[in-house]
Amino acid sequence: MSNTKTNTGMAIELFTDGFELTWNGETLLKHSSTKPFVYIGYGEEEIDMYRGNFDIRDYVIERTALRYVKTLVNEDGTIFISLSKYEGAIPALTFSLKLENGQARLQVVESGEKINRFWFRIEADKEEKVYGCGEQLSYFNMRGKNFPLWTSEPGVGRNKQTYVTWQADVKDNAGGDYYNTNFPQPTFVSSNKYYCHVETTAYADFDFRKSDFHELQVWEVPKEIIFEGASTFISLVEKITARFGRQPELPEWTYNGIWLGIQGGTEVVEAKLEKALAKGVKVGGVWCQDWQGKRITSFGKRLMWNWRWNPNEYPSLDKKILEWKEKGIRFLGYINPYVAVEGDLYKYANENGYLALTTEGETYLVDFGEFYCGVVDFTNPLACEWYKKVIKDNMIDFGIDGWMADFGEYLPTDVVLHNGVDAKMMHNAWPTMWAKINYEAVSESNKLGEVVYFMRAGYTGVQKYCTLLWGGDQSVDWTLDDGLASVIPAALSSGMIGCGLHHSDIGGYTSLHGNKRSKELLMRWAEMGAFTPVMRTHEGNRPDDCFQYDDDDESLEHLARMTELYVTLSPYTKSLVKENAEHGIPVQRPLFMHYEQDENAYDIQYQYLYGKDLLVAPVYQEGQKEWEVYLPEDEWVHLWSGQAYNGGLVTVEAPIGKPPVFYRKKSEWKETFIQLSNI
Repeated sequence: MSNTKTNTGMAIELFTDGFELTWNGETLLKHSSTKPFVYIGYGEEEIDMYRGNFDIRDYVIERTALRYVKTLVNEDGTIFISLSKYEGAIPALTFSLKLENGQARLQVVESGEKINRFWFRIEADKEEKVYGCGEQLSYFNMRGKNFPLWTSEPGVGRNKQTYVTWQADVKDNAGGDYYNTNFPQPTFVSSNKYYCHVETTAYADFDFRKSDFHELQVWEVPKEIIFEGASTFISLVEKITARFGRQPELPEWTYNGIWLGIQGGTEVVEAKLEKALAKGVKVGGVWCQDWQGKRITSFGKRLMWNWRWNPNEYPSLDKKILEWKEKGIRFLGYINPYVAVEGDLYKYANENGYLALTTEGETYLVDFGEFYCGVVDFTNPLACEWYKKVIKDNMIDFGIDGWMADFGEYLPTDVVLHNGVDAKMMHNAWPTMWAKINYEAVSESNKLGEVVYFMRAGYTGVQKYCTLLWGGDQSVDWTLDDGLASVIPAALSSGMIGCGLHHSDIGGYTSLHGNKRSKELLMRWAEMGAFTPVMRTHEGNRPDDCFQYDDDDESLEHLARMTELYVTLSPYTKSLVKENAEHGIPVQRPLFMHYEQDENAYDIQYQYLYGKDLLVAPVYQEGQKEWEVYLPEDEWVHLWSGQAYNGGLVTVEAPIGKPPVFYRKKSEWKETFIQLSNI
């Protein structure tokens, strides 16, 4: 005996011994007493943090299958599913399952008090691919790996087989691994054209290693599990962003050219800016992260975390900002959600109870590497209003039109917060709360669409509040896991779950353990940056060890040409940014988003479609003169040679200055692309 209910592609069939939930005939959830889909238990974890890197160890005390099921169908169509450990026992969990608007929503109605480990299984097939889980830098298709979801520093090197990672682990506990990311999210997208989202802020681990099921672990009973499908990937990302929110369009001034990352004070910035302009570099902004002062540590050049203009470091900046703006060049700064103990902002926040506490009731101080800071407590409404005022008064009213809204992933798990919620549950929520502070400060100043801030940390819901994502602190090298190449899957994965505006530090950031940026790396990174929504350079943590864009004429002239490409392409880029704002379709897209029938497209992670009409295949290896590119079946034209291709693997010349880029022959933007080829 069975009872079947359907709703726009989603269907559930009830049996005496279980049920089966399907999407377009593909099984998502299947339960019987011999094949349960939920396991519950109890565990005890140990979590240690060292400068944003977390050592997490778990001891599972109990794990039990919930084999026995009872179902009840309400008059409104809601199905109640009660699961028990033993036949006839009191239910350990009761879910409500509702099919509506093409979704399946599984909500917990009742659960046992001592459950703090929850596992559930989603049916899979061998050919299926999975994407998303926030921003992933090592693997775009996550099949075959498990992914702990906990916002943290991504680590240096991010590959336990490399020398740099080993050194970072030995000396700093900071080597990282393939799954470490500033921006995790408990949401994945299947190649079967559905997504699954788990509503939780607890530590989670999504395991895609089994051929016949995915096992998702959460360190609480989640509030809700949602499945939603669509007929195309374009429609699917529209639905995903309808749920999580969409990023606003970038300000018009961002398309004036590159944002030059410069430090060292007013005179240094002006001299470097004039040198770049004289060489023909198109400049949209100068980004001076040390506008509030700096400090030097063993890591390298760091900032003074007291968020107000430092006139000693930047004399006459208040006037210079206006002069630069008249030339179409905006000034960008820096802020993060912590305040250094030496500053007046720390003193004010501490006196007013705006900082997180220790279990003894003292102000909690976080070690950020040879200096200490207080944690602004975003669970305290008064602290939120104060910090928004800091942004409004000290940055927006001062004339700053953009900034790096850094960090967000450092919340220690042993702080005491104003709202009384365990910090282990607030840790993943913190990046979105930090994004919301920035968003509201800009919005309440009526500057949304004129001011832009960029973030590296994220979690569920950050999509609405993050005006621009950046890929974090890549190493200044060619490694796949932490160098230039890692930025591409980062953009693709975050785009799949709703952050469709992405860019990176041109040249990378982290120079440690012998890593030094080369001229060739910087130039190749600039080539990729020309085909992203925003171009921005960074001097790195050790500027003197790294090649800079103006260290010789050749690199400066190369950058000038790349910015010319970026500005010429800007009408096309604007159209993509608008599409992202209105429909949630990312600017940088996986090949399968427009070529669903191409089986090869699902495993390509180091190329991307820039919109539907450009295919970009950045050179991410040293010393290359030519480059192999995969083209889905279509009519493609190589940007530089004009040679036409119909698809498949092709090899093209790829000297520095001519990155492998192809355009669709039938594109309405063809004339714009031809202009690029003549630059």
